[in-house]
Amino acid sequence: MTDSKATRDNYLSDVISNCLNLDNPKSFFLFAGAGSGKTRALVEAMKMFQQKYGQEFRLSGRKVAVITYTNAACDEIKHRIDFDPIFAVSTIHSFAWELIQSYHKDIREWISDNLKEEINSLEKKQQNGRASKASADRAVKIEQKKNRIDRLDTIKYFTYNPNGENIGKNSLNHTEVIGLAADFLTNKPLMQKILIRKYPVLLIDESQDTQKDLIDAFFRVQHEHPMEFCLSLFGDTMQRIYSDGKTGLAESVPDEWEKPAITINHRCPKRIVRLINTIRAEVDGQKQEPREDAPDGFVRLFLIQDDDGINKTTIESEIAKKMAEITSDDQWSEDNQEIKTLTLEHHMAARRGGFNDFFEPLYQVSKFKTGLLDGTLSGIPFFSQQILPLMESLQSKDRFAVAQIVKKYSPIVSPDLLKASKSPLEEVRKADAAVQSLLSLWNSNSDPSLIDLLKAVEDTGLFAIPEIFVPIISRGDLLEGGDDSGKSSDNEPTIDAWDKALSASFSQLKSYVEYISDKSPFGTHQGIKGLEFPRVMVVLDDNEARGFMFSYDKLLGAKAPTSTDQTNVKEGNETSIDRTRRLFYVTCSRAQSSLAVVVYTKENDKIRDHLQSLQWFENDEIINMSIDDLEEIR
Repeated sequence: MTDSKATRDNYLSDVISNCLNLDNPKSFFLFAGAGSGKTRALVEAMKMFQQKYGQEFRLSGRKVAVITYTNAACDEIKHRIDFDPIFAVSTIHSFAWELIQSYHKDIREWISDNLKEEINSLEKKQQNGRASKASADRAVKIEQKKNRIDRLDTIKYFTYNPNGENIGKNSLNHTEVIGLAADFLTNKPLMQKILIRKYPVLLIDESQDTQKDLIDAFFRVQHEHPMEFCLSLFGDTMQRIYSDGKTGLAESVPDEWEKPAITINHRCPKRIVRLINTIRAEVDGQKQEPREDAPDGFVRLFLIQDDDGINKTTIESEIAKKMAEITSDDQWSEDNQEIKTLTLEHHMAARRGGFNDFFEPLYQVSKFKTGLLDGTLSGIPFFSQQILPLMESLQSKDRFAVAQIVKKYSPIVSPDLLKASKSPLEEVRKADAAVQSLLSLWNSNSDPSLIDLLKAVEDTGLFAIPEIFVPIISRGDLLEGGDDSGKSSDNEPTIDAWDKALSASFSQLKSYVEYISDKSPFGTHQGIKGLEFPRVMVVLDDNEARGFMFSYDKLLGAKAPTSTDQTNVKEGNETSIDRTRRLFYVTCSRAQSSLAVVVYTKENDKIRDHLQSLQWFENDEIINMSIDDLEEIR
């Protein structure tokens, strides 16, 4: 086989077409490294199947199940195949729920057994542990789980929302839905038959990050029904970034499966392809090739002496200016920045993005995290869908948009109120006055706090106040009256978190909304899989990240592996170094033109020596920022 692109494409098409042959199906794992056009390959496979079996499937009611990682990816794939109904495209959680949602009796039994196992485990820890905050928390959990068991018989049906929080008494959580689907597929032959009858073909995008128990369940179904069920996995094990994905997925693929590969990287320049090949070399030896017409590209690593007094935002701005000089690309410069800055944790992005005062208090509440990161947390749509669009429309003098927002959300001009009013025009004037009163908070270039906005809205009645905010406004009234009983250590933590967040300015809320909408120049390592940007700055800072699952100091040689790491290596288990290497690979492989890696460390010399021994970077690509350099930009 020659190395021409046409020959490689034809080979890949032939392999996939042969696998998706319902007369003689063959499961496969398609290796598709960073920037290789994995989604395009997935869609092409769907179109091949569509041409051959589309009419047959429409008549029989069967479908091809396609599981991908996000709702946005689902929408993109549906669009590319013209919304053909023979394809059921969904996220893994939606797919799992669709499989099990009708079997309430089985769900009830599984939940009961699972809760009893969890209670038993907690009670054993209670017996062996000493009195502490942890034991008090365990006691609360045990009581909650027992109460839930007592309520199970009163639940006629279970509910689940794959895109948000699930807090009702009959709600299942994300982990339970995945566990249920995996268990039913593994242990209930009838569920296997139901899956195969409806979905004889299952395509899984980002298979390396699909929950391991569910992947194992799909392997089980395929093993027991190889001629009736075609399982097709698309992915790259080096891009596994979530801990519940299956470790060693590539090694678990049966020998009789086909294992085609896409080796061309269409995204990255030649220098960055060399870098990511080197990063993964000792893991699996998989190599990519750049496009023949790919530019050379730029890579630089900046070593920053970590110190409590340094201003990291300013340092990163100076590094961007340096990159503009190195690359002759003004888009790196401070006046015209078009950079994606990637951090390890969301709170690091919040600090750099200027919305930390709003974000941090809410992010510390465990049950808030999902809703906070997708914008569905109760209270946030009030600001993101009502206040923010209203202010932007007012400031751009878009009177039509202002009128539409007020008409849609304001109780002052609700159809029922206008109909009952003796003077509808007066109500409209009242709404306009309320809007102008709210706008006045921005007089003299002010940046009002969110709590001041809430109070103004309440005073005028412009919008209905979300229930979550009512006690906070009342709390403020008590304090203004001289009573400090509104704040105490006995308060509900969720209310306290919102109380702190609402002291943030409106501009922070705006920056936060840009962040969750992926319009911010900042992002996290985990949040950008599948995305690409011309200029990427990767910030490596273990101290600021405050995590224990990842360690750049270990990966880059500043710290030696721990005894636990060494034991895990001997036993073939994953280490923090393995996880960190994968994240580093993912971030570096986002860059389409140039890449700056910023390392905050107290061990500059160790890292430089280690990286030179690894040959990840050339000597002139490693730039050491000295104490004198930092003094100038403190």
